[in-house]
Amino acid sequence: MKRSKFLLPAALLSTTMVVAACGGNNDDGNENNTDPANDGNNDNAEMNDDNDDNDETADGDVPQGGTVTYGYTSPFAGLLDWAWYEGQDDSLALSLFNGEALYQVRSENEFELEPSLAREWEWSDDNTTVTFHLEEGVMWHDGVELTAEDFKFSYETIAHPDGNTARQSNVDRIVGYDEYRAGETDELAGVEVIDDYTFSVEFKEVQANNLANLWSYPMSVNHLGHLEVSEMEDADEIRRNPVGLGAFVVDNVVPGEMIEYSAFEDYWQGAPNLDGVVYRIVDGELSGELLAQGEVDVIELTGGQALPLQDDDRVYLEEIEALSYMYIGFKLGHWDDEEGTAVMDNEKFQSKELRHAFAHAIDRQGIIDSFMEGYGTVINAPESVIRWSYPDESALNQYEHDPDRARELLEEAGYEDVTGDGFVEDPNGDEFTVNFAAMNAPADIAEPRAQYIIQNLQDVGINAQLMDGQLLDFNLFYDLVEEDDSDIDIFMGAWGLATADPDLSGLWLSTDFWNFTRWVNEESDELIRAGVSEEALDFEYRQSVYQEWHQLFNEELPMIPISSPVNIYGIAADVGGITAEVRDAAGDAHLWYREQ
Repeated sequence: MKRSKFLLPAALLSTTMVVAACGGNNDDGNENNTDPANDGNNDNAEMNDDNDDNDETADGDVPQGGTVTYGYTSPFAGLLDWAWYEGQDDSLALSLFNGEALYQVRSENEFELEPSLAREWEWSDDNTTVTFHLEEGVMWHDGVELTAEDFKFSYETIAHPDGNTARQSNVDRIVGYDEYRAGETDELAGVEVIDDYTFSVEFKEVQANNLANLWSYPMSVNHLGHLEVSEMEDADEIRRNPVGLGAFVVDNVVPGEMIEYSAFEDYWQGAPNLDGVVYRIVDGELSGELLAQGEVDVIELTGGQALPLQDDDRVYLEEIEALSYMYIGFKLGHWDDEEGTAVMDNEKFQSKELRHAFAHAIDRQGIIDSFMEGYGTVINAPESVIRWSYPDESALNQYEHDPDRARELLEEAGYEDVTGDGFVEDPNGDEFTVNFAAMNAPADIAEPRAQYIIQNLQDVGINAQLMDGQLLDFNLFYDLVEEDDSDIDIFMGAWGLATADPDLSGLWLSTDFWNFTRWVNEESDELIRAGVSEEALDFEYRQSVYQEWHQLFNEELPMIPISSPVNIYGIAADVGGITAEVRDAAGDAHLWYREQ
């Protein structure tokens, strides 16, 4: 059976491929949040009057008891704290027991910030300080109540000199961050605990997305406060015995294989319907079969896996457009760790015409049709089509699949077949080969898809080959990409995007480590900064800035955007209450139930 949240033309690929890491932003937030500029003192009164979610409890009329197994196809790293996790594998595990944040966002509400742990918040008159008022009676799994101190502890842990996390960009706008990070002060000056349920955060300057960018997850002082920050990442308190605020408690962790959870009866939004949940790692090639056979109850599927299940009464399918995109990137340089900046020094791809030729050579619609069963939307910008910041396509180069145009561009750039072997040489007459790095997931399509792309390039005279003659596993692939391995010329990856805000920093500034192409462009940096400036509190101005940036990107083309996906979730027919969202289907787990 098929239950579509949205009737769309499209899905793309499994989460294993989609999300390597977040792009420098918090997972929760609001891309449309140009408050605090609206009135300078937003008390969210209307939003809170209409919000019933914080008082929501499991429906007593639905079946009680039983367990649900959530399947995933890549071993989880086991960093079970939001401050330390890096990938979708741990994000899913976390969502099942500790998905609570200051606010929540939902695609059905256009990603507006909605109260969660913070029942309301207001801004100072000068828009530099936000004050949060927390829900009372929210309990950690160890029986200790959540307080404002847990948020202060979270911010100070991330900002700490020994805080080896990737979340500094979510706290570095706070007053006193630089001094605290340098070890010159003992406290983060811009965070003030007013009472147990109230705290404020002061920012260095007014920026359009200060709230959306702010780290929104607490850390338990009681559970983690005795640890040195340098010890936390490897501590059992995070990897083996974590505590959270969610509907389920971690009972047992089998590293890389399985996590077992039991119901938390004191969950602040109501005791869950289920007795427990199991997070289980499975063979990605067998996802559809395992779902149909009842081995797993919820799992993300590829288009090819979903098609045979559309008329299967044992399951139903949920589809939702995702906040992610797939791409092929050019390695334009390397990362200078000492200077903290990208250096665009790879002469191989300095020619813009050469990069344009690659774009015309690759049949992006063919990739979608041949390997995703027609699911997917071709894009010309590194952005999800469901965010307001996706640019006006009419102002962009379309890079239609056009082998003849690709050959013309190669010739214009000085790439010609000098030796007569069918492959072009570079402008100096030297051999021109291109190593293509790609992951081995999704398992059922990774190899033929990579070969399809290689053939596209070879058809126009580009001597492309699979790097080292093989596909790479997820972790090795990103290790090599992050290290700017000299054997990589082009690489195929995907980014999951923050639901909060379309801020481009984190991925595209020349000073962003996750700018994996190592693209350096002064105009790009200026536009990215303008996009979060005080002037960008004006929504129309901000929208125009992002349109201009996407046009610049589209012309310079440091990477080739491939598609914006739709995620497909397969769910057992006797399981209800599950809602597919843009990142996963793990939210509101207290409402899940199983027909008995």
